Amino acid sequence: MTLSPLHPLNAGLTDNSALISNLRGRRTSPLPIWFMRQAGRSLPEYRKLREGIPMLDSCLNPDLVVEITLQPVRRHNVDAAIFFSDIVIPLKLAGIDVDIKAGVGPVITRPIATKAQVEELRLIPVEAFSPIVKSVERLVAELGKTPLIAFGGAPFTLASYLIEGGPSKDLPKSRSMMRNEPELWARILKWCADVTAQFIVAQVEAGASALQVFDSWAGRLTEAEYREFAMPYSQRLFDQLQQLVDSTGQPVPRIHFGVGTKSILKDMHQVGATVIGVDSATSLAEASELLGGEVAVQGNIDTDRLTDDWIDLEQHLREVIADGESAIGHVVNLGHGVPAETNPEVLTKIVEFVHAHTS
Repeated sequence: MTLSPLHPLNAGLTDNSALISNLRGRRTSPLPIWFMRQAGRSLPEYRKLREGIPMLDSCLNPDLVVEITLQPVRRHNVDAAIFFSDIVIPLKLAGIDVDIKAGVGPVITRPIATKAQVEELRLIPVEAFSPIVKSVERLVAELGKTPLIAFGGAPFTLASYLIEGGPSKDLPKSRSMMRNEPELWARILKWCADVTAQFIVAQVEAGASALQVFDSWAGRLTEAEYREFAMPYSQRLFDQLQQLVDSTGQPVPRIHFGVGTKSILKDMHQVGATVIGVDSATSLAEASELLGGEVAVQGNIDTDRLTDDWIDLEQHLREVIADGESAIGHVVNLGHGVPAETNPEVLTKIVEFVHAHTS
């Protein structure tokens, strides 16, 4: 799928930005920086805007999506915006009764447990993407040369919510289905891959310049489990995403991120990612060595260090930047999402430091 000539990657807006350059393996000075979960959470202006409005309703309201996505770009001067949404939005658009409960997370009214329920699953109708497309189009018009990142959830993580009915530490229903009902497991994960592909493709075709796939729970699997029960379906997702190319044939950068995934970083790259996001448990130097030094990396400031004294945090930032020098491209980010209690002024100061000390 070659993107429109008017797409920011083709119109001379974002193709040479620091973010896209590093994601494509061309290091820049200064390095780019953005924060996972920067759209919302820690910002008082976000909390005020969201008062009384359910999360998923916010994600499907273009006025709110545009404003929330832009807030951290204005406040922190980050080098990218990430589309404000949630990984369960594809489920909602496909007709699944899902909600996000404060302090809990995604909750599915009728968890998928039977073949009959799987038979009812449908792909997302094209018209359902209208609020997504409108939001992205308005955002890229506002952002100009600042790239917008599309995102979605990896099939394993998305399926875990669908099967468990909500967040689960041990994933008992999922593990039981993996082992005892492999055909049912496969059908559910294939569907999750396909609806997430629809969701991400809609964002990119509307103007996003890069994409990120979050596999939040992949680190709870052993290497063998990941390769058997998750990897084939992530491959199915990335097979659809890798068709997104600009007018020169270069692929839209594809970032793959998980938590606790050191042992499967190579596998996460091999499914079709072009960039690997690295959490704080693995140094960027270790990750780069595992990946053969030929893969751009993203990360990995420790979120626990955000409350440190500035002198200590500054030393940590220097270490992250130094570790990232072993990779062909480095996008500075956190090793996880912004904690809700983070002081926004600290994030702004981190951006200023990275820009000043990588020039």
